[in-house]
This record gives sequence, C-alpha cells and structure tokens, in this order.
Amino acid sequence: MTRTWSRTSRVIAGAATALAVLTACGGGGDDTADKPNGPVTLTFWGWAKGSKDVVDAFNASHTDIQVKFEEIPSGTAGGYAKISNAVKAGNAPDLVSIEYSSLPEFVSSGALQDIGDQFTEADRAKLLPQSVELTTLGGKSWAVPFDAAPQAFFYRKDLFAQYKVQVPTTWDAFKKAAEQIRKADAKARIATFFPDDPTTFEAMAWQAGAQWFKAENDTWKVNTTDPATTKVTAYWQGLLDADLVHKDASFSPEWVGSLKNGTTVGYLGASWGAGVLKGNVPEMGGKWAVAPIPTWDGKPASGMLGGTSFAVTKDSGHKAAAVAFAEWMSTTEAGIKARIASGTSSAFPAAASLRPVAKQAFDASFYGGQDIYALFEASGASINPHWSWGPTTGTTNTAIKDRFGKIAPGGPGIADAVKGGHDATVAELTKRGLKVEG
Repeated sequence: MTRTWSRTSRVIAGAATALAVLTACGGGGDDTADKPNGPVTLTFWGWAKGSKDVVDAFNASHTDIQVKFEEIPSGTAGGYAKISNAVKAGNAPDLVSIEYSSLPEFVSSGALQDIGDQFTEADRAKLLPQSVELTTLGGKSWAVPFDAAPQAFFYRKDLFAQYKVQVPTTWDAFKKAAEQIRKADAKARIATFFPDDPTTFEAMAWQAGAQWFKAENDTWKVNTTDPATTKVTAYWQGLLDADLVHKDASFSPEWVGSLKNGTTVGYLGASWGAGVLKGNVPEMGGKWAVAPIPTWDGKPASGMLGGTSFAVTKDSGHKAAAVAFAEWMSTTEAGIKARIASGTSSAFPAAASLRPVAKQAFDASFYGGQDIYALFEASGASINPHWSWGPTTGTTNTAIKDRFGKIAPGGPGIADAVKGGHDATVAELTKRGLKVEG
C-alpha cells in the first residue's frame, strides 16, 4: 500500500510542478529569530480536541520555546477562511492546523513555508508513510503530520440490543438496520446526514473507490460522476428520501440533543470521533460502542475523514521553533499523552510507535472498555490508497456545502450538489490558467 501511495504522490507532484500548481517557494522565515535573548514565543491556531492541554504541557516542560494558543473554528466552519485572511493581512500565527485535504490549496496560494530543512527524513521515518505522502507536494515537505483518520461507526449498543438490530457490516445491511430502528421507534434514526460537512460524504466516496482528482502530465482530471461516486450519491439520496436518517448540522445542539434523547443511535465518523462523542455526551458512558465502517462488499475498506497536520505560515520568523513544537505534539510520548489524557481526544497518531501510548492514555470506559485503537489500526490499514486531493478543495467544498443546505424533498438533491462542486472546481482550475478535463 505504501508503494501505491508513493506512486500517487509522485504523479501529483510531477503534475503539480508542470502546472505550477504549487507556486509557493516558501516564505523567507528568518530563523535567526529563533535565537533571541530569551525564549521564543510562538503563536499557534487550531481546533483539534486537546490542543490547549498539549500547549499547556509543552509550556510547562520547555523554557526555550513558549506557545500562545488560540482556538479557532474547524476548517470548514470558518477556520480556513480566518487563516487565509490572516496570511493576506500579514498577521498570521506561526503555526496552524491544516487537514490533509486542504494542504494543497494553502501551498498553491503561497501561504506556507517549505519545512524540509527542519523536518528531516529521519523525522518523517517515524510517521505513517501515507500521512507523510499527503504532506509532501512538489517534492517538498509542507507540514508535520499528526494523525490519520480512518472511518468508523459509533452506535448505541444498548438500543441496538433493545431493538434486536445487528450491527451492519455492509451498506445494504445498514439500510435494513435503519428501517428496523425507525420501525422500533418512529422518532429514532440510525445516523445523520450532515448538510454542512461535505468531507463526510467525500470520505464515503473515497471508501467506495472514487477518484475525484487526478493529475496526469500537465492536466488535472476532475471526475465526480464515476461509478463509485454515483453509487454513494444514489445510496444517500435514497436514505434521505425514505426518511431513514436525520439531517442536522454536524455537532450542532440539535445533533447532540438527539444523541442524548436516543433519537439518533449511530454516528458515521472517524477515529477522532470517539473523543468528540465522549466529550458531547459524557453521561452516556457504557452505552456506546465502535464498529468498522460498513462497506459495499463486506470486505474491510475505509476512506480518511479529516486528518491533521501542522504547517508553518510564510511570514513566520520562527520556523525552526515552530517545527520543533509541531514534532513534539506529533512524535513524542509526552505530546501524545497530554492530548489523549485530556479526555476529549481519541486521535490515531501518524507515529505508529505512539499508538500504544494513545491507547493507554485514552479512557475507554465510555465504550465499555472496548479496544477502539485495535479497531482503528485495522481500519487504518484498509484506507483506499488511490484517492488524491486537488488544489481547490475549499472551492469544491464550499460549492457542495451550499447545495447540501438546499436539499429538500422534491427539490435539489445530493447529485445536484456534487455536480455543483464539480463545476465550481473546473471553473476555478480554469481561472488559474490550468489545463482541466472534466
């Protein structure tokens, strides 16, 4: 699998170079600023659970570097816009959280510094090769990978047992389970379609084998009408049309309320979702369990939903210190422990050697003592290696999100939203003067 990812990355890197997609040479970054009379003070923006706890632990154990942390909205909820605006205004923080899917766009806009001189081959060798590939663009290293985010299905094991519903292993079984749950309780649904979050849908397409973005020679090929995407689109439209899933904004009060009152009995998320769920409904310990994401043929398969990296902005004068802090968060036992022990994070580290540390630090009593990290390990190994991200993820996701919000019975549907995302992507790539097919 690693060889496949490497091959994909090389194709993208070569095409990106030919297309001048990755236009940034990297900000200057005066590393002499890392050696002032006194400790370096870094600014760091992010939203991942446990970030403040990690910063506090780092500050308590380091005198040469101190970090000021600002929590910002998640990327698609406004965080990326805030980062982009700060970069344009020249007042960006030193270090930012960026998901793998959005990294190419920030690189292509010249917002980040190449950190290859600080984040060495020896450093990268500690991390999941797939994550390293996702942060290597145009032959340069642009971010420190933190985690992988294989998909998972969280479910109310008490209600599944009460309703005599088997935990589904296939999408066909998932639909049947959805019908059983609604029949058992007219207000209950097996899961929620998030109209504000196209990334969850994209992970479903990824899992099914879709390839939305493909770079060949000097051309970006965009395809959202392939059989895999069409299958996923029709499936989820069918669930919505049959009123078998709720439609609420992700992590909204409505969604959390439905978890608490038992009208939502499942959550299609990723490894990090275990901490999110536990943090939102801590009083429901022992009632939830985790299962592999259903698949189309019953064989293990996963996409990646999110996944965080840490990148240094172009105008930071503290690149060496920022990378040192990012590596501490991602590749040290103390950094992983501080995040997981916060009780809000269930991150699946890109550093394979630290997964036992994460497992030990995570209090699994909420899930009845289940070994959720063993499940994430297996799910991570089944991530489809053929998906690639293009350089216009923000444009793609904004267009889909806008249209997802308008989905209504007898009105626009998921297929319309996906087509809107496709058209907006092609238009944006064309606007940038790139050759496009799609």
